[in-house]
Amino acid sequence: MCGFVGMDKQKLGSLAGVGAAIFITVGLTSALHVRFALGDKTVARVPLTVEPVQYIEQAYYQRDVSYLGLISAGRKANLGFEVAGTVAQLPWREGSPVSKGEIIAQLDDSALQTHYRATEADLDAARAELELARLKAKRQEELRATGAVSREAFDETRLRAEALESRVAATQARLESIQIQIDKASLRAPYDGVIGDRFIHEGAVVNPGTPVVHFIENAGREANIGVAVSRADALLPGNEYLLTLRGQEFSSPLLTVRPDVDPITRVTTAVFSLPADIPAVDGEPVTLRLTEEVPAIGGWLPIASLLEGNRGLWTVLRLDRDGDMAITVREAVEVIEIRGDQAFVHGTLADRTEVVASGVHRITPGTVVSVSDDGVE
Repeated sequence: MCGFVGMDKQKLGSLAGVGAAIFITVGLTSALHVRFALGDKTVARVPLTVEPVQYIEQAYYQRDVSYLGLISAGRKANLGFEVAGTVAQLPWREGSPVSKGEIIAQLDDSALQTHYRATEADLDAARAELELARLKAKRQEELRATGAVSREAFDETRLRAEALESRVAATQARLESIQIQIDKASLRAPYDGVIGDRFIHEGAVVNPGTPVVHFIENAGREANIGVAVSRADALLPGNEYLLTLRGQEFSSPLLTVRPDVDPITRVTTAVFSLPADIPAVDGEPVTLRLTEEVPAIGGWLPIASLLEGNRGLWTVLRLDRDGDMAITVREAVEVIEIRGDQAFVHGTLADRTEVVASGVHRITPGTVVSVSDDGVE
């Protein structure tokens, strides 16, 4: 009897557990149905608003091409003496400005100065003898009329005066030659410029033509820029072109285009005149910016409208319009040129097609979007 009672209690406990489990399951299922029902009411969202941009197809595009060159002084040279000697003075340092005609270096000319003074004394003596001979010839010419002086004596005096005239002229020429040698002992600036480099110092013995300093002219600076031969024909001397130096862009007139081609770089050289107010140093890099037309079928789109695809291609989202609403469709394009925030592309897009201008990473193909006509270009 007690055994049957225990079994009934166990069955009742099991039935109660099963009932509780069923109740819990039914409750959870009902709650989930209610949640899903409520969720279905919030799924319907407002379509995302996008701004369109129009793809306009063209047969070519323009791009900026830069050519590199160097600043060159109008004139520069290695200066040296025309005569041999010992350098006595060379006070200038590299970078020192020197005016035209100012002495850059000086040779020891003490021997020349002594020779000059001695020759000058010879000239004075020759002139005195010539004066005496002329006076004597004049007196003898007056006495010859009275017969006091023979013709032979007069001729001798006259010819001696002529010989002394030649001696004076020769001594004068020798003195001028010495003065020229003294002048050549001074190395003077041929134009306004700066000392680029010093090759010798005081006390050095130099031969004629030995470089003493490298001298660079201040004015008349030029820009020598290598340009492709195919583009050089379009450059017209006298026209102004855009150059960039130290980040500053300015206009510069073209002086000439050289008629030869560099055998190493295979480019020709265009020579531009630099404005006087542009600071530039000899050998400094400068660039020339030209605009050229490149034949290619395609159109410009914002870089923000592109999404990277496979195998080097890019994709855009074309707008299949129906009024203010549209469905996005993926189209493949190839990027040909990039300029700022724009890209010149070619692909499966038709002319005058509208694509999503930006935010394409948030949109999947086939999405319904609202189109803002304010963004149409």
